[in-house]
Amino acid sequence: MDKQIRVFVDGIGEVYVEEGSTLEEISKQVYENNYKNYLGARVNNQIYHLRKEAKENMYIKFLDISTQDGYRIYTRTISAVFIMACREVFPQCTAKIEHFLGEGLYAELEEGHSISFGEIEKLKKEMEKIIKNDLPIIREKLPFEEAMDLFEKFGHKDKVRLYNTLDREEVQTYNIGGYVDGFYGYLAPSTSYVDVFDLIYYYPGVIILFPNRYSDNKLPEFKEQKKLGKVFKEANDWADILDLGYVSSLNEKIISGDINEVIRINEALHEKKIAEIADIICKDDEINIILIAGPSSSGKTTFAQRLGVHLKVNGKRPISISVDDYFVDRDKTPLNEKGEYDFEALEAINLEAFNDDLVKLLEGEEIELPKYNFITGKSEKSGKRIKVDKDHPIIVEGIHGLNPKLASYIPEKNKFKIYISALTQLNIDAHNRISTRDTRLIRRMVRDNKYRGNDVFRTFELWKGVTKGEDEYIFPYQENADIMFDSALVYELAVLKKHAVPLLKEVDKDNIYYSEAKRLLRFLNYFRTIEDEEAIPSNSILREFIGGTGGFNVH
Repeated sequence: MDKQIRVFVDGIGEVYVEEGSTLEEISKQVYENNYKNYLGARVNNQIYHLRKEAKENMYIKFLDISTQDGYRIYTRTISAVFIMACREVFPQCTAKIEHFLGEGLYAELEEGHSISFGEIEKLKKEMEKIIKNDLPIIREKLPFEEAMDLFEKFGHKDKVRLYNTLDREEVQTYNIGGYVDGFYGYLAPSTSYVDVFDLIYYYPGVIILFPNRYSDNKLPEFKEQKKLGKVFKEANDWADILDLGYVSSLNEKIISGDINEVIRINEALHEKKIAEIADIICKDDEINIILIAGPSSSGKTTFAQRLGVHLKVNGKRPISISVDDYFVDRDKTPLNEKGEYDFEALEAINLEAFNDDLVKLLEGEEIELPKYNFITGKSEKSGKRIKVDKDHPIIVEGIHGLNPKLASYIPEKNKFKIYISALTQLNIDAHNRISTRDTRLIRRMVRDNKYRGNDVFRTFELWKGVTKGEDEYIFPYQENADIMFDSALVYELAVLKKHAVPLLKEVDKDNIYYSEAKRLLRFLNYFRTIEDEEAIPSNSILREFIGGTGGFNVH
């Protein structure tokens, strides 16, 4: 009889398996017919693929799609299946994984080929065939030259271009039934693990729909997000025109010394967009209230201040009101499921007082603004009295800005709603997208450390609650915006890298956040660093996070 070793499986307890068993084999032994629900594993604060060999006394937590890391593995694996199907159906074209749009992943073809309605069914059948064939997915680390030869063979010119800007002796690859590609992060052990999916016609590309973390392994409903999709397309078109769609082109410009030109162009685009928004507002005399909303670390504060400047250029004299000063007294603050104060809930705001004050201002009355005392948890008088007219638009910034209930007393004709987020137009390569949430997390990590006294551990700790609040209070209302502003800067991760890497390296193997820190370090390792920050303007949205001389006081 082969030697047995003991491992511990979360929720199961002691399990005895043959020495040399992989995590996948243990999953099959433990979960039997349901083993394909588990896509990866967490072992001692690290994430592993299921082909990893188990060791004596390992403590294993298997990851299904309801976990963040399990969901990421499903996303990458279904993307790989889609890419392989595209190679069969469109042999002359390259599949390009773009970005999430609602519950689905938007993808299209390069070389200017659109996916027609009739071609969707061919793609679906090819994906089903690849999944049914249960092709093994083998992770291999290859010498640099060998990996580049394979990438050339399979037409991954974008990957060759990227790795030629990096200092690598070895490159991580995936072999899927003889097809070789590279993915940032782990995939499932075989193609049959991702059998729940659909393709939705979304000309000129498609939406890949698959289960999310909360849909119980079923397909969620796809709700079209027309405005968000348009902003993504504009950003991608702009990046393609300047050849800045992939990290490789950014790295090349850093190496060649042309990065300052990229910075100037990107910042000029922001300035132009903000000026255009101010012009739109000023052309409509009925707009009195400007509501600005967006998820954490979108740059809302800097954006609001820059918008204020452009409104002044148009002869307006904007006044800012903070929703935070309208918090209800602490004893009336709603509680979350853990019994803690939920300051992000809409009910944490005294909506009646807020709306009453807006109505009075709209009707030309003078009001005294409240001031919330965060120490006592009480609303106090501020002593600041304001009165406005048509030349004094009111700027309101806060996470609930697009929720119809926030300023429900005010007619829609008097409101202008702006949604702002960092909708990263840059991708690692054609098959590896950059998460907009990762960009914002890195922004926040740097800012929290510099200006808010929070170390990287505290940022990670808070982030789960922050993202839950975004999912509940911001994203469902983003299509209510009159206009959307993409605050992402194509060059920013190359700047943020040198600020974030030392913080992430503080997280050691014994920490619960080690796997997340390691993942972000691997991600930032694709970027060359921009050392000289002189070319970044003092009023750049990036200055809200990295700091610098001059500009707005946003901290």
